[in-house]
Amino acid sequence: MSPLCPLLLALALALAAVPGVRGACPVPADLKSANGTRTCAKLYDKSDPYYENCCGGAELALQPGADLPYLPSDWTNVISSLVVGQRCELTVWSIRGKAGKKRKFSAGTYPRLEEYRRGIFGDWSNAISALYCRCAPAPVQTPRRRVS
Repeated sequence: MSPLCPLLLALALALAAVPGVRGACPVPADLKSANGTRTCAKLYDKSDPYYENCCGGAELALQPGADLPYLPSDWTNVISSLVVGQRCELTVWSIRGKAGKKRKFSAGTYPRLEEYRRGIFGDWSNAISALYCRCAPAPVQTPRRRVS
């Protein structure tokens, strides 16, 4: 067996376990509502060992500035996949009222929250009870002046 084979196998396994792999999740740049307004984040109640099956089930879209210290009862401790829009940040807490463990998710795709540690023994899948989502303002394009 070639000495290169174990290295290639290790590389393939490492790439398969990279956080941020998209699977069936939307691209952060595509997070917009039906009328074209910006969406801060989308939360999903289903994940799967296979990335292509993640970001399924019920979906909760958050607008910029969404501040939910008490998630609706049907969303408390059920979120297992999420996508955060570009130039946005989602802060989550493990206990209602913004208490307990806290984590910030920057722009990106998080198909399996089981891969993100919450303390020594826990993870963030089915553990989010409060959240705050904020986005930086979109850059303002100024018209260029013509020099005569």
